[in-house]
Amino acid sequence: MGVAHDRRGPRERIEIASRDEIGALQLARLKTTLEHVYANVPHYRRAFEAQGVTPADLKSLEDLARFPFTSKGDLRDNYPFGMFAVPRERVVRVHASSGTTGKPTVVGYTQDDIDTWANLVARSIHAAGGRAGDIVHVAYGYGLFTGGLGAHYGAERLGCTVVPMSGGQTDKQLQLIADFRPDIIMVTPSYMLTLIDAMEQAGLDPRQSSLKLGIFGAEPWTEAMRAEMEARTGIDAVDIFGLSEVMGPGVANECVESKDGPVIWEDHFYPEIIDPDTGRVLPDGEPGELVITTLTKQALPVIRYRTRDLTRLLPPTSRSMRRIGKITGRSDDMLIIRGVNVFPTQIEEIVCALDGLAPHYLIHVDKDGHLDRIRIQVELRDESAAARRDALAHELAHRAKSLIGISAKVEVLDPQSIERVTIGKAKRVFDRRHEA
Repeated sequence: MGVAHDRRGPRERIEIASRDEIGALQLARLKTTLEHVYANVPHYRRAFEAQGVTPADLKSLEDLARFPFTSKGDLRDNYPFGMFAVPRERVVRVHASSGTTGKPTVVGYTQDDIDTWANLVARSIHAAGGRAGDIVHVAYGYGLFTGGLGAHYGAERLGCTVVPMSGGQTDKQLQLIADFRPDIIMVTPSYMLTLIDAMEQAGLDPRQSSLKLGIFGAEPWTEAMRAEMEARTGIDAVDIFGLSEVMGPGVANECVESKDGPVIWEDHFYPEIIDPDTGRVLPDGEPGELVITTLTKQALPVIRYRTRDLTRLLPPTSRSMRRIGKITGRSDDMLIIRGVNVFPTQIEEIVCALDGLAPHYLIHVDKDGHLDRIRIQVELRDESAAARRDALAHELAHRAKSLIGISAKVEVLDPQSIERVTIGKAKRVFDRRHEA
């Protein structure tokens, strides 16, 4: 649709299009996608027929609610290539989830899909404040995980210089950041904290590094975590959102000028928020589970994919497309402690708000007889806070009770006691109730 220019730099026309234009484009692409999967994916033909619908029943965007959901289980049941909507020979790349809870979910891409993905990640980096010529240090993992290659291709498409570092080797990460002087880092927020800690332990001031922008994703993180990272590094910390089943990173991205939630690129993805228990579509602004339908994917389109991410749809601000609020957690990550719904991000907010504590924590859930017991481990930011150890433990327990509604045992450990993540996503919750 061309390019527009203003003080925020060049943007694609679709990023400033009217809602009517966006809706018309979505409806046309949605009709094509439904016809594509109905004709080429046996799973979708069966699912549509079981629901009593065909692609011809879509007359408006609201009609999408008549169509069945897709779950991660559907992808696993059709492992490895049963959900492909094109001949396998047209698939130029596959990615897959880790498969830690069963068979991995496999995603395929045609060459057009790869080009679309690169363009959307380029758009995302641009929205975050990146520009052609910037050096981008990619510390997402490369391989079957979509993060590394997704960020890599998008940064190259924007015209950046890419340092394909991948995860791990923290000392080497610091060396290359010091020597290559990148402008941007793309990494999980938990590993960024590891890098910040390592800089400080090496006697380096993270605020003096060349980094100006961090694009963080692949796991939920809070506004408190943003404030922590920006204060310690002086960078702009911006949220990128995606998931492999839908595409990878670049499904949505925050705009650096507003930092008010990732903008969903609605020309390629149609979002809905549903009640996770009933499946009912909720109005914009109400919290629920994010559901995404792809509008342009060729190899593996997904219809009403239940992401399990809990958020809400927000009105447009910096772009013409809607935003999602910060992911508060996942419906399948929610802990129910003595009848209280608890998300790890709620505890993260409290930990980050207490001066004297480092932004690292572990949550242990066990059984005490027939009752749930939760133990929170945190660590001192440095030894200067050691005299306040008991007071910090008491205050964290008090806030957990008053703000979340749970009684927790709190252990305040010495600095650097909690193992740092070096590759992949941080594991913060250890629920052993099923072992009791």
